[in-house]
Amino acid sequence: MTTATHGAGSTAARLRAIGDELSDRFYERDDVVRALVVTLLAGKHSLLLGPPGTAKSELARELTSRVEGASYWEILLSKFTAPTRMFGPIDVAALARGEYRQVYDGRATTAHIAFIDEIFKCSTAALNETLGYLNERIYHPENGGEPIHCPLIGAITASNELPTGEDSAAIYDRLLVRIEVGYLTDPSNFAALVRSAVHRATPPRRTTVELTSLQHAVTEEVPAVAVPEGIVDAMCTLRAALRHRNLVASDRRWRQTVRLLQASAYLDGRPEVVEADLSLLTHVLWSLPTERPVVEREVLHLINPDAGEALDLADTIDELEAQLDSMAGQSREALSEWVIKKAHGRLAMAGKRLEQLHAEAVGAGRSTATIERITGRQRAVRVRVLTEALGMDASTVHAQL
Repeated sequence: MTTATHGAGSTAARLRAIGDELSDRFYERDDVVRALVVTLLAGKHSLLLGPPGTAKSELARELTSRVEGASYWEILLSKFTAPTRMFGPIDVAALARGEYRQVYDGRATTAHIAFIDEIFKCSTAALNETLGYLNERIYHPENGGEPIHCPLIGAITASNELPTGEDSAAIYDRLLVRIEVGYLTDPSNFAALVRSAVHRATPPRRTTVELTSLQHAVTEEVPAVAVPEGIVDAMCTLRAALRHRNLVASDRRWRQTVRLLQASAYLDGRPEVVEADLSLLTHVLWSLPTERPVVEREVLHLINPDAGEALDLADTIDELEAQLDSMAGQSREALSEWVIKKAHGRLAMAGKRLEQLHAEAVGAGRSTATIERITGRQRAVRVRVLTEALGMDASTVHAQL
């Protein structure tokens, strides 16, 4: 195992190394890792939204543990979580002396980085203080004393579900970056995950970054990244396209995205924002998960034609999987005929075109994350077709992929 020396390399290089190490460890999470790192660099808050068992907590802990010297705070919220448990319990010894005082060490009030699990289960009693903490990094003590300015750089939050009430919706609005995290789709990645439970892996590399370096990047270096007029024009074009689709984000949210774009450019070691950085907006400009694909399509058609075409191929793949589901219970002969006449050829064509799009994107220096995700879907549907419709052995199918 190798640990990076504190003074070696730039902060951006260290963060890129951390991102690479986490992407190697967490399958199909490249885009998630990058979004979390960029959000932290921008000094904003993120939400990991997805079902249990998708490594949301483990990923957040692994990332935040890479910031040396940072005070880290973590909590699992419930409807009964009291504000004092989050921000500082009452000092019982002081209370016995007639003094009302809170103990802040180890709580949200002293944390540089926070991980808040089940964020939307925040109790009504703690709501206002949580909003103030996320918005202004301020906590108002229980005894009415002077507000405490918290050193929070950013919070990573997680939830298995969307907010259901007005109180939790207010918190949802404060989470600028919203990242959907699902179960693994690529059969080869799933097989690797299963093997990892049996075979002891080589201890991973563990690059770290110092707290002071991260703070300097957040407050000084990231804001200094230039935003060309062409990027402003692209954002105006995207806003108009989304409004045409009845997807309207607030002016405040659009303004806050600028810092995200600057952080993305900084992470890549660039002095100014480029169109590729706009891909981050796929995690920002939606409220409901059903809106995210629409946002992604508009963003990628604007900045990444390879990924845009890959999304069109994803529609074909989804259609074939829906047809397979609808044929449940039919005879093997009927399923085989469907595979031969329709599914096999269309899946093969989609797979071949995805390979070409990947090569074109690499050659042009464009992101391949979306293409790789859709390629995983193509493989997963192909496995289902071959095993469920043709009755092939799963291990044989996996060996062929």
